[in-house]
Amino acid sequence: MNSTVATGTEEKTWGGGNKPLKASYGKMMMWFFIVSDALTFSAFLAAYGFSRFKFVNEWPIADEVFTHVPFLHGQELPMIYVAFMTFVLIMSSVTMVLAVDAGHRMNKAKVTIYMFLTIIGGAIFVGSQAWEWATFIQGDYGAVQTKGGNILQFGKNVTEDGVEKFKRVSIEDLAIPIADVRVEHDRSNGLWFREEATLPPYSVNEIYAGLVANENVLVRTQLLDENGHKTILSREESLKQIKENGKLVVKGANLQVNEYGTSLFADFFFFITGFHGFHVLSGVVLNIIIFFNVVLGTYERRGSYEMVEKVGLYWHFVDLVWVFVFTFFYLV
Repeated sequence: MNSTVATGTEEKTWGGGNKPLKASYGKMMMWFFIVSDALTFSAFLAAYGFSRFKFVNEWPIADEVFTHVPFLHGQELPMIYVAFMTFVLIMSSVTMVLAVDAGHRMNKAKVTIYMFLTIIGGAIFVGSQAWEWATFIQGDYGAVQTKGGNILQFGKNVTEDGVEKFKRVSIEDLAIPIADVRVEHDRSNGLWFREEATLPPYSVNEIYAGLVANENVLVRTQLLDENGHKTILSREESLKQIKENGKLVVKGANLQVNEYGTSLFADFFFFITGFHGFHVLSGVVLNIIIFFNVVLGTYERRGSYEMVEKVGLYWHFVDLVWVFVFTFFYLV
């Protein structure tokens, strides 16, 4: 005689058992991973937000930092390439949706095509991010770091299309080489027992000499004025700041110095975008593995393309995280 015990959950979404919300074990584990990883990214972005709020008057302006586009050297096109990267990643998420839908309909040919397009989109994004890192590290114009850690940039006040603007001047065009005792210690000059970091491209004295010789060049600090623009010093104050407070000539950005402003910006940029880039690279690798399994007919024989759906959940998560990273670093 069969008997059943009413639990009161028969009409609910999950009445118990080993498939909560009618999801398989693999999909539930992927959701657990996504939630935990989302909390990690949230903590990183919250730390970034607090740091930016604390140094709001010293934070670099994104439109002046991310101005590069491959093969268009010398042209300043703010945010264009970052927008392209974002578009590519979003479109790769669209192709992933189409791959999952084709899997539900057991259409191997379309799953193969859309998975391949997703991989191409992810590869373009990773390559673009690597290029952006290289450009950020290399730098644009260079600057001088003061004893207090502030960044002093150089430029001229020019009028273009009836609008006065501050046009940056590169330290290569400004500095006047001075024969001095700047010697880098290494084995080649006999001081094999000492090691030191690579010397800056120029000394502060060389920058100062160039500033004296170019009367129309001014110094701009990293501090923002009431209009949200960086503060431009007078000619006298420019010379005084370089001569009395100049400490180090910097070019580009790394974990110690940043020609665009406070070094915290570079620290967070490398850490958060690098962490996200690692996720995208991992996703590309996973997609390649799934792609070959699709081509080999593994999921066709199983009678289910659920693995494509699971990796799709991860890919959509990576896409969504980038929307927040893009907003925090490039738009706000």
